Amino acid sequence: MDKTTVLGAYLDQNGVNFSIFSANADRVELVLLDEEHSLERTIDVNGRTGDVWHVYVPGIQAGQRYAYRVHGPWAPDEGHRFNSAKLLLDPYARAISRMPVWDDSLFGHDRNRDDRALNPVDSSSYAPIGVVTDPGISERSKTEPDTPWTDTVIYETHIKGLSIQNPDVPPSLRGTYLGAASDAVLTHLKHLGVTTIELLPVYAAVQDERLVKNGLSQYWGYNPLSYFAPDPRFSAGGPASAIEEFRVYGQSTGSCRTTGYGY
Repeated sequence: MDKTTVLGAYLDQNGVNFSIFSANADRVELVLLDEEHSLERTIDVNGRTGDVWHVYVPGIQAGQRYAYRVHGPWAPDEGHRFNSAKLLLDPYARAISRMPVWDDSLFGHDRNRDDRALNPVDSSSYAPIGVVTDPGISERSKTEPDTPWTDTVIYETHIKGLSIQNPDVPPSLRGTYLGAASDAVLTHLKHLGVTTIELLPVYAAVQDERLVKNGLSQYWGYNPLSYFAPDPRFSAGGPASAIEEFRVYGQSTGSCRTTGYGY
């Protein structure tokens, strides 16, 4: 593996290589957390090749929760807003165990003052957390149908809406990736003659603060948080299971071509 070009957290038989991009950071720390999102340890990311910071940590396994703290200048007028009090999600994380919980501490600046005023409050209790995944889980299926365009029937759908009201899908799976992969849903699509499924956003998306405060949610998912992590809202087994369940969905639709906005 080329540690200078492969970004994200990549697992092998001995540990994990963590890599993240920053052109202007002074220091980068890898933060490892347990399943309750409590601190396990902090590791200096001491490798740097160009603008890629990287560190190999032996003994790490799939399921490890992690995030970053990045040190650098706080100079808003120059475009720099480094704030090491903020726990940062790896933008290349392929699973998220905790979505952000709206709190003023998430913001690098003080929301009650000028937006150039640094906010020193630690965000670790509210920040999103990434998960190390098994590389086998994220492999793309090599099987794709060879359907001529003249015979192609595209079905655009929302992953939740596809099964949420289907009485033939087990209640615990309705509105999930596994619900969309159920025999009841696939039989329905085949009966319609569908050859291609086009999904509305399935990447992890943030719920708008205004909506959350009013007890509402954003259904469609057009506020992306992480383009490489499936939205944990649609996981039947919990947030950390989302990528595996999404892969199950992809394999189950082998007779159809599946595409998705941003995924």
